[in-house]
Amino acid sequence: MWRPDSHSRAADADHDDLVPPVPAPRAEPLGLFALLRVLARNPLEAWTAAHFEEPIVVGGLPVAPVAVVSDPSAVRRVLLENAGNYEKDWLQRRVLSHGLTDGLLTAEGQQWRTQRRALAPLFARKTVQNFAHAMAGAADDMIARLSRCDGQTVDLAVEVTRVTLDVLERTIFSDGFGRDAEQIRLAMKTYFETIGTIDPFDVLGLPRFIPRPRRWRLRATLRLFDTTIDAIIASRRRWLSRDRGGAPSDLLTLLLEAVDPQTGEALSERELRANILTFIAAGHETTANLITWSLYLLSRSRRWRARLQAEADREVGPGVDIGVDRLVETRAVLDEANRLYPPITAIGRQALAEDVLAGVPIRRGTMIVIAPYVLHRHRKLWANPEVFDPRRFLPGARETIDRFAYLPFGLGPRTCIGAAFALQEAAIVLAKMMRNFDLEADPTHSIEPILKVTLRPRGGLPIRIRRR
Repeated sequence: MWRPDSHSRAADADHDDLVPPVPAPRAEPLGLFALLRVLARNPLEAWTAAHFEEPIVVGGLPVAPVAVVSDPSAVRRVLLENAGNYEKDWLQRRVLSHGLTDGLLTAEGQQWRTQRRALAPLFARKTVQNFAHAMAGAADDMIARLSRCDGQTVDLAVEVTRVTLDVLERTIFSDGFGRDAEQIRLAMKTYFETIGTIDPFDVLGLPRFIPRPRRWRLRATLRLFDTTIDAIIASRRRWLSRDRGGAPSDLLTLLLEAVDPQTGEALSERELRANILTFIAAGHETTANLITWSLYLLSRSRRWRARLQAEADREVGPGVDIGVDRLVETRAVLDEANRLYPPITAIGRQALAEDVLAGVPIRRGTMIVIAPYVLHRHRKLWANPEVFDPRRFLPGARETIDRFAYLPFGLGPRTCIGAAFALQEAAIVLAKMMRNFDLEADPTHSIEPILKVTLRPRGGLPIRIRRR
């Protein structure tokens, strides 16, 4: 059963009481076969009311016990204080193994530590800030395209995905992908829709050598990625070998030259290729979804739309002149969109040894699930958790949020390395949109969030746009 979005007039005249759409929590957990069907269709529909009310809910899959953890102190223990006892769980590694094996997202142990140290300088604060003009330029090109659609209904989910790919071409791969970016966009759509469908064979723990029919259609997509990445690497290495000083000083050059500061060790070819695919995939998909959900929420909230338009009018100058650090209310909307529709809906770990979390004994081999989607809507942690209210993240209020109750980009050693990059890009694109357009949700289109690795609106986001 779906709970559609709704409005009611709040007592505070500066606030719209918008309840965005989500699947209604179930009263009771599903049986095995019903669970397999729901996981294949949309895993968001599997959560029960208890998950949003209890600190820990213990259940199980056919091959392992499962503990869904929403107690901030227990989250802290799993992700930070006792992180060495919890490695990425087998199901998450299996879902993400297609093309991403040996990359930062899936590596473990020493391989992960070496990569993290080598890649950290790529996303240092100053490096990210230097990309602001490139991000603003990509946003301006999107504004120019959308201006030709004044008064029309446009699928902004598609347009936002295009602009985030454009940002990648301007910041990471500044001499291009070597092929049509639209081909990459469509291939990424197929990729996430395929790997994001949880296969019953994986849930049942069947060996990897047993074919997964749904994954067969990935072969052509992965070949496209392989040839694209090989061409990107070969082209940049030729450039570096003949003219190091003239080569683009982008993230790709930094990536090719990255070494572990402790050991001097460079990435292997396999690690290099996996991380390039990771940056292409995660670098546009998660950011695009954050912007998309923010635009949807603003299309439904007249007051917050007006507030962001006023802020954009003050802080966003012509062209690439933009005061990112002064976009306080824009950032609050992005943070609230990340609370309601987090890019990472579940963080999976597996206990290597016995432990105790919030007073509950945890056996060795237990799958630990920390679900930001649940954590961010937990009734014991948030006031009116179902309501869109960016005031939570304005100065003076955001300081009261428990650090372990809000983790859209993860937490601890494995927090998302590109979080600052994504938030800066999203703030720039959203502010540019607010400065130039008014938004009107399509009343004939029902928005439903669907989980396919990342959280996206099913069927896109048709919005009528009008020039301001």
